[in-house]
Amino acid sequence: MERYLKRKERIEIDFNNLPADPGLRLPIWSYDVNDRDKIRRSYLLKGPHQPRSHQFPQTLYGNIARRFNSNWFDEYSDWLEYSVEKDAVYCLYCYLFKPQEQIIKGKGGGDSFIGEGFKNWKKKEKLLCHVGDHNSIHNKSRQKCEDLMKNQEQSVPALWLSKDDKNKKQYRIMLTAAIDCVRFLLRQGLSFRGHDESTNLDNRGNYLELLDFLADHNEEIKIVASQYASSNLKLTSPKVQKEICFAASAQTLTYIMKDIGNSYFSLIVDESRDISTKEQLAIAVRYVDKLGQVIERFIGIKHVTSTNAVTLKVAIEDILAKHSLSIQRIRGQGYDGASNMRGEFHGLKALILNDNPQAFYVHCFAHQLQLCLVAVAKNHWQVKHLFEFTSRIVNTIGASCKRSDALKSIQHEKVLLHLKNGNLISGKGLNQETNLQKSSDTRWSSHFHSLISLMHMYASVIEVLEIVKEDGVHDQQSVEAGVLIDIMESFDFIFTMHLMIDILGITNELSQSLQRKDQDIENAMKLVQISKQRLQLLRENGWNGLLDEVSRFCGIFEVIVPNMNETYKTRRRPVRGGEDKTNLHHYRVDLFYTVVDMQLQELNNRFSESSAELLLCMSCLNPSDSFRAYDERKLICLAQLYPSDFSTIEVIALKNQLATYIIDMRTSEEFSSLRSIADLAKQIVKFKKNAVYPLVYKLITLSLTLPVATATVERAFSAMKIIKHRLRSRMGDDWLNDCLVPYIEKDVFDLIPNEDVIQYYQKMQNRLIKL
Repeated sequence: MERYLKRKERIEIDFNNLPADPGLRLPIWSYDVNDRDKIRRSYLLKGPHQPRSHQFPQTLYGNIARRFNSNWFDEYSDWLEYSVEKDAVYCLYCYLFKPQEQIIKGKGGGDSFIGEGFKNWKKKEKLLCHVGDHNSIHNKSRQKCEDLMKNQEQSVPALWLSKDDKNKKQYRIMLTAAIDCVRFLLRQGLSFRGHDESTNLDNRGNYLELLDFLADHNEEIKIVASQYASSNLKLTSPKVQKEICFAASAQTLTYIMKDIGNSYFSLIVDESRDISTKEQLAIAVRYVDKLGQVIERFIGIKHVTSTNAVTLKVAIEDILAKHSLSIQRIRGQGYDGASNMRGEFHGLKALILNDNPQAFYVHCFAHQLQLCLVAVAKNHWQVKHLFEFTSRIVNTIGASCKRSDALKSIQHEKVLLHLKNGNLISGKGLNQETNLQKSSDTRWSSHFHSLISLMHMYASVIEVLEIVKEDGVHDQQSVEAGVLIDIMESFDFIFTMHLMIDILGITNELSQSLQRKDQDIENAMKLVQISKQRLQLLRENGWNGLLDEVSRFCGIFEVIVPNMNETYKTRRRPVRGGEDKTNLHHYRVDLFYTVVDMQLQELNNRFSESSAELLLCMSCLNPSDSFRAYDERKLICLAQLYPSDFSTIEVIALKNQLATYIIDMRTSEEFSSLRSIADLAKQIVKFKKNAVYPLVYKLITLSLTLPVATATVERAFSAMKIIKHRLRSRMGDDWLNDCLVPYIEKDVFDLIPNEDVIQYYQKMQNRLIKL
């Protein structure tokens, strides 16, 4: 008897991450009866799953190959769904409300639009037959969906309240105030709740305090808040806060998805740990919008239990399916150089290429640049020693608050003295308080900023080390400080520091340019080439200027400059049978030429243009110097690299279109002063040439879609550290994602009106008052 009376254990459901693909969903009747309406609302809010940009596969019917037509989405936009997994279409209304007893094959319209799906593409009329007359099961299900979203099934008090216009107005005032509070907290990346939200406390958390602040400064809100003080419409519960935040995040992503539309896009992906040691996968997309502008948008962060390529691919597919983005529309992949990402056979790059051979992989340029620097820092012993001793200096001074304060105080006095003597210029933003900066192999530009700060505070650092040497608590500290002083006052250290500042100054400018969101890959390669040329010029003409600068610096701080014609005395073990060399030979050949050559060699190895056919073809689109780089043959080859985007007939048409296009561009004044492919795309759209040369414009958008750097997802991880910090380490993954999207995409979030958030929030579940 017990087995019949025993209650079935209820399974917790994540309503925000329900399966998007209709072919992978569980039957609606398999869910607990108390969860079904929430599930229905969730699916209706998202709308039918319609991956319009998917490359629909063909199926043979006799001798004729047929496929699903994306235009059918326009004819049946409110209910027709497509399953990428099963290559079949489904009915959203029938899935949600068709009676369980009628989901039997051959009864009540059949089960093909719910179970296995409909895939007989040669019989489109079956779609209309499925809709049927006004009393069909489909239309009854549709009516039930509309009733659910209109909140018609409400309690008697709710119906009474909803009919009262005054109550509606007051509720709208209160809900708008709550949304304004959420909007402010999301934009600023602030926490919502306090440790204790009791009414008798002075600080009950940011959300409640901000809501009270609004009421104190707005008489209308204050009156409504006082009337709702003892009711269940105060809109102060944590659940309400999260629902409003979810509505804001959903509307932001909806705007982004509409902007993407049917455009090609590239994936930019990276993973990192958060404060609670969870591995988080951040995903951004890069595309060209309707105005011809290159856009990079963050679309979500997802917790992954493993960083192997298969797990990452599943997580990416889930997020893309959630937003009805097809993996077949991916035209580029941008990752770092980790093996799980760029592996040729089992990496994430290879897995996506198996599904879509046109999703070309680009190793993040900024990461490659950082690897060039790290390679030089590890392979040349004097450069290696420079960064090693710099790190020890920073750690020695930063290990104590007393030493850090002493450094700031001494530097402040020196700045005042220089200002008094007229050696420094005063002005807004100049001569601000600074400190020594640490370098890291994984943090871009950190080596350059570390050396700059050390050189700027050179004298102050030595004074602090002198204090540590004399007043050190332990003998080890005194000895360490003495060794560091000797190193800093050596010509070798000063020369190597100035040399690396000159080299890193060139690569730092390149790094900053590569991190721009609108940077295109052809221009990025051009910037790399310019950096190589600057390094070559430094090698050929920079020796005398460097030696003069180092000598002047040594003269100011009374450091002995060796005679360049004397024999160099090395501190290392002399090479047996080696010839003596002069100081000039050591510093110019063994150090200056060698380090510059190593940097050039690393740049040539990692940014090799000759090995990238794709980049060579794309460079022919560059409009600078009256389209000097134009090469019709290479552009045809570029089109042939995208066989699904350019059919054989279109490639032939492209050849004729290119001939007209280049004459038009070279004879038009509007296109004579362009410098990059990104400028060309915007100008083409501005003058509506994209309608005249659609195939050429498609080539341009494909070129601009390729990612350059993973800076967008790196910035997302910086934002994650602001949102999820030590005091918010227990926040859930969905809550974190909902907070991150509006915070990162502020410019989009600001365009979302409160009314859209209100309507989405109202539809999430039955509300006591209907607006």
